[in-house]
Amino acid sequence: CSIVINYKNIKLKNLYLLRHAKSSWELPSDDHKRPLKERGKNDALLVSEHTKSMIKPPEKIISSDARRAETTANYFKKSFNISDENFNTNESLYDFGGKKVLEVIKNINNSLDCVLIVGHNHALTSLANMLGDISIINIPTCGFVEIQFNVEKWEYINYGKTKNIIFPRDLKIKQ
Repeated sequence: CSIVINYKNIKLKNLYLLRHAKSSWELPSDDHKRPLKERGKNDALLVSEHTKSMIKPPEKIISSDARRAETTANYFKKSFNISDENFNTNESLYDFGGKKVLEVIKNINNSLDCVLIVGHNHALTSLANMLGDISIINIPTCGFVEIQFNVEKWEYINYGKTKNIIFPRDLKIKQ
């Protein structure tokens, strides 16, 4: 008796993790409402434009509802030409530990194979290290990580392959 596995039919789930760009501390503000610094805006534009030439577009972007995260996510929305229907915020992504972020990821609709999550540290660095196969000391502001999983359902993700790591400082060196 032999078993034949057709690998062409196996779906892969691609998870993109993006830490919000550099936020401003100039004006006293509620943490949830802090805007991006000028450097943050420049980094978001730089990374979103570079990233779109390297990876397939996400089918959906889910962002923390914090202003700095949503603003960063909008740069990627524009670069990847994501429709309003495929862009939303989720207050559970305003999480710094990672448990709530992981819950959101594991509950993504299984019809989606490629999703961008925009959030905060330390949650994203912890998740990138827990889920990926490359150790990352710290995802900097506007840092992007792609992890690919050989599973058919988001609820089954547990350990994947880190495919891309894109940090703004690395792109600035190339300029």
